Amino acid sequence: MAGHSKWSNIKHAKGRADAARSKLFARITKEIILAAKDGGPNPDYNVKLKQAIAKAKDNNMPNDNINRAILRGSGQLEGVNYEELLYEGYGPGGIAIMVEVITDNRNRTAGEMRHIFDKYGGNLGETGSVGWMFQRKGVLVIDKEEYPELTEDEIMLDALEAGAEDLVDDEEVFEIYTGQGDFDQVREVLAEKYKFLVAEISNIPDNTLEVEEENLDMLKKLLFFLNDNDDVQNVYDNAEYEDDDEE
Repeated sequence: MAGHSKWSNIKHAKGRADAARSKLFARITKEIILAAKDGGPNPDYNVKLKQAIAKAKDNNMPNDNINRAILRGSGQLEGVNYEELLYEGYGPGGIAIMVEVITDNRNRTAGEMRHIFDKYGGNLGETGSVGWMFQRKGVLVIDKEEYPELTEDEIMLDALEAGAEDLVDDEEVFEIYTGQGDFDQVREVLAEKYKFLVAEISNIPDNTLEVEEENLDMLKKLLFFLNDNDDVQNVYDNAEYEDDDEE
């Protein structure tokens, strides 16, 4: 796994001001709207919607917000027409980057993505240009501060018994990885005992690439401005570096 932890960064972001929470709620709302639009408003028959609702509840999103998003996605309330897109490209030093977006204007978003990549030493590639370097997996992240007595052996045993594939002990979090098809089952079993900082299907790199010092600053700026874009849902990369930023 990468030397910088996306999941630890999420932990710190959740502890910041209301503006960060508002951005997170906006992203989850889009996921719910699109899931309801594509698969219908009943989460019992719509796995993607079920997972988006679970993510909303994990992040303490109000039920009224969740219900309104479902109604908008299913056409019962007027709303914006969103579509989901994937951009692939390279950052400084050949770092592979995948960007998931949900947008109501693909031309605007395409222009913004190209501008950010170009400005910070990257370049957009064709569809599939870097996707082969990643695997879709379920990710469940547990904040160590929530369970100060929890040991790696204990959480490993629980995770494997639930059907998980792997556990990574990071400095601040435990990261549990599952097969994409096993995600819901593992999540439901472990949710009886643990709260999750993150619970989602993610793109995990098969291998990581160490970032040379001369490329690190530009890469961090590229990833920051991609993540900060209102249309962006997730950014994945295969960079490996020690993140010394104190945030």
